[in-house]
Order: sequence, then C-alpha cells, then structure tokens
Amino acid sequence: MNTQSHLNPIRLEVYKNLFASIAEEMGAVLRKASFSPNIKERRDYSCAVFDSSGGMVAQAAHIPVHLGSMPLSVAASIQAFTPQATTSLLERKLEPGDMVLLNDPYRGGTHLPDITLVSPVFIETPSTNHLLIGFVASRAHHSDVGGMAPGSMTIAREIYQEGIIIPPVKIYQAGKLNQDVLDLLLANVRTPDERLGDLQAQVAANQRGVTRLTELVERYGLEEVTIFMAELQAYSERMTRNLLQGLPDGRYLFLDYLDDDGISDERIPIQVEIHKDGDQATVDFTGSASQVKGSVNAVKAITLSAVYYVFRCLIGLDVPNNSGCLVPIRLIAPQGSIVNSRHPAAVAGGNVETSQRIVDVLFGAMYQAAPGLVPAASQGTMNNLTIGGWDKRKDAPFAYYETIGGGMGARPVADGPSAVHSHMTNTLNTPIEAIEFEYPLRVLCYEIRQGSGGGGLYRGGNGIRRDIQVLNDAQVSLISERRKMHPYGLAGGEPGQCGVNLLYRDGVPITLDGKGRYDLNSGDILSINTPGGGGYGKSDDT
Repeated sequence: MNTQSHLNPIRLEVYKNLFASIAEEMGAVLRKASFSPNIKERRDYSCAVFDSSGGMVAQAAHIPVHLGSMPLSVAASIQAFTPQATTSLLERKLEPGDMVLLNDPYRGGTHLPDITLVSPVFIETPSTNHLLIGFVASRAHHSDVGGMAPGSMTIAREIYQEGIIIPPVKIYQAGKLNQDVLDLLLANVRTPDERLGDLQAQVAANQRGVTRLTELVERYGLEEVTIFMAELQAYSERMTRNLLQGLPDGRYLFLDYLDDDGISDERIPIQVEIHKDGDQATVDFTGSASQVKGSVNAVKAITLSAVYYVFRCLIGLDVPNNSGCLVPIRLIAPQGSIVNSRHPAAVAGGNVETSQRIVDVLFGAMYQAAPGLVPAASQGTMNNLTIGGWDKRKDAPFAYYETIGGGMGARPVADGPSAVHSHMTNTLNTPIEAIEFEYPLRVLCYEIRQGSGGGGLYRGGNGIRRDIQVLNDAQVSLISERRKMHPYGLAGGEPGQCGVNLLYRDGVPITLDGKGRYDLNSGDILSINTPGGGGYGKSDDT
C-alpha cells in the first residue's frame, strides 16, 4: 500500500462506508431474525464495529443512547477476559468463536433490558495462530428480563428489583454454546421463548459482523484496514475540534428538572456547565442532584452517550459515529449523582428518561454559544409503557413494551416535526396490527395530539394520543416525563404542552402519575397523551 494512501479523502470515505455497512448489515440480520415486536417492529437495537483495543470505529444509525455506552461494554468484556495473576490463562482469555454476554449497567451496560453481545474477531497469520483484529457488538432491548414487574421497566428502589443482572460471561466459547448460561437466563424471565428467539437473532447478527470484518481484512489487508480504523477516529476527532474552534469561548450554564423519581414528588435538578476553550470543551454536571430512590438514575455511560449525541448533532456533517468524537471533550459527572449513580441504585428509567433531560440541558447550554444550531426542547421523554400478565388466548405470559413518540422542538428555521421519536431514541412506534396480533390488547385511538406543540415564529411539533384497551387483567408500568415540567421554548417561543396519562375505567377518566405501577381490569383503557415540542421565536401575532 502506498504510504500516503491513508491520507486520501476518497479512500477515507470508502472505508467509512465499508465499516458502517457492516454495522448496518448486522442490524438488518438482527431485525429480520428477531421474535419480539420491540426489536422486529420498533427496531430497538444497535450494532457497531470496534478496533482491537475497543475503540468504536462505526455504529449504524440505530439508537443514539447507545453511542457512548457500547464502547464501555466492549471495554468491560476485554477487562473481564484479560488474564490476571490469580486466574489461569485458559479460563480468562478471548479466543475465536467466543461471544460475551452482559447487561450489568455498572459493568458496561445501560439498563437491564439492554442485553449486549460482544464478539472478538480474529484472523490467522503466518507468525501467530490467531491475531485479534477487532470486535463487533449488538445490543437489543429485551421486553422482559425478570424483576418485580412484567417488562422489567418499573419504579424500583434498587437494581436487584429490576431483573436478572448479567456480568460479562461467555455465552459461546470457541464456537460452542454455553447451555448453562442460557438456561440460567431463560429461567429468570417471563417470556423465555421470545427471549431465546431474540438472543439467537443477536448471535446471528454478531456472526455476520465477524464474517464481514474478516472478509474486509482478507480483501484489503490487515495493515490497510487497521490504518483506516485509526484514521476514521482521528477524522471524527478533527471535525469535533473544528466545531469547537468555531464556537465562542466561554462558560455556558443551563438547569432543567426531571418531574420526580416516582417515589417522592420532588423535582430533580440536572445542571450542566460547558466550558469551551479553543478546540476543547469540559462538560461539568456538578450541581446536579444526588442519586435518588427511584429508578431514574443514570449510569455514567448514559451521560457520556448524551454528550456524544449533542456534539455529534452540532457538527452537522456526515461524520462517522466513532470514539474520536469524544476525544476533545472532558466529562465531569460526580459519582453518586443522578448522572453517574453508584451501585445498587435502580437505573431502568435513567437510560430512557434521564438521558432525554441531559440532552435538554446540554442543548440549552449550547444555545447560548450557537443559537442558530440549536432547536427548542423536544418532548423530553420516551413515554415508556409496559403491559404484562397472562394471555388467555395463548395460555402463556406476555410482556409488551413500547416507547411512544411526541413533538420535536421547533428549529431556528422550521417547525418541529410531529409524532416522532427524538434525540436519544431512534425507534419506531409499534404498528397497531403487530400489537393486536401478538398481545391481548386492542388499540382504540392512535392520532396526532393537535395543539400540543408550543407556539412561536416556528411551532413545536405535536405529540401523540395512543389509547390501548387491555383484554385480560394486566399489570401496567409507566415511566414517563414532562408531565409536570414543560418542554422549553427558545428565542421567545412558547413551551410545549405537558403529557397526560389517563386510565378509563367504566368510562370514567382517572389521571395517572407519570411514573407508577398499576393493576388493570379487563376492558380498562389506557390513554397516553405525549408532550409537544417547544416553539422557537416570537410569533408575528404577538
């Protein structure tokens, strides 16, 4: 290879797409082979490619909340299977055909339903039997992983109540399934057949990733592939530094609140101060609340992902999703806080709700530095809805999980889109046909919540109304936000409307809290009305 070829921008673009295509193809395999509507229909998963040291080279355009956290799963896998003085080399090393399974939020995970599979990729060389060249990983949200409530997404006081905790363990060793690990996992979930199907889909996705990365090395050579893995991360770092260099130096402070933690009614402050200096930035969450009793605590991986996402958005170019974006950014997240909780704090809602508020405060701070690039607040929640119980039709347990879209904040030059997932989620809503076919549920209303977006020169997007009737007695868990604190507007724009959760029993509406666990009777109707986005700019009418 020409020694200057790695500096060729055309060649760099080719490799950017080669690595991204591996992750995209892994995602296509996972989606098509999966069993659950949450993965097959909503596409609640992510796939990525890493270099031999665990640096992320490419992630497909899947779930932003996984951007900064997937590398930590790979790092935890590497650490768990690096030989130590107290263990034998045979027991603790990674080898061809291995797959590491984990979901522990305090060891590289995010929350327990997100199960990650990490596969090392080896090639044979003349000088050694097997050489590690990288990793591929898939992460999928499983609709139930045990715990105190169906769906494993409820208000808990400690992580042990949220489901089975899986440290990094080998589910495949040298290509052979570890049946004992699989049996242990399936014995601790309510829907083992569905979990098995989704896990097998992840295995297939990882196998495809291993094959494609190996083929890439066989075609272009190890030296060239390794060089471009590093060059792509360096390119993303340069682009992030260029963004920062173009922003005014200064300190930018912003404060917003979570409604509550589902146990007390007290609002929870999240504060950030961004100190931008030249081509570097320090993102400091000192001043945010201490970790709380409820399950809205976020582990550091979630906060890192939110920081990654916001700066990645501000770059505005088609920059590769890789670890290079974070190099110029220093994160300060005090341990024991709502944005970097300590074990055994409950964390199910941190991944889905606190992540959204972290994004809100980051954009609020960056608006002061780059007002032309930042939208008003979007709905600021994923409106997590879980319904579980006994399906009389199938004579078996069921667990339905979904996040529901809402309004996006208005932009400096356009209205916000309505009825979409925004920011840290990139999933879809589950189709009505899939819900009614798979579960003892009936969807009675699914429409845009007109007028819920904030007014202004540009209006915030409208939320969604989704009414679901349960056909069997069932348990419902809600983890939702922006039921008390409105999504903010910017530049004089009005805030978006808060969301509302309603239970219709015998035709009588009952307002439900934003977070809680409820017993529903057959025939009850749950109505989720999601928030609208904030408006941008003063309306011409005012």
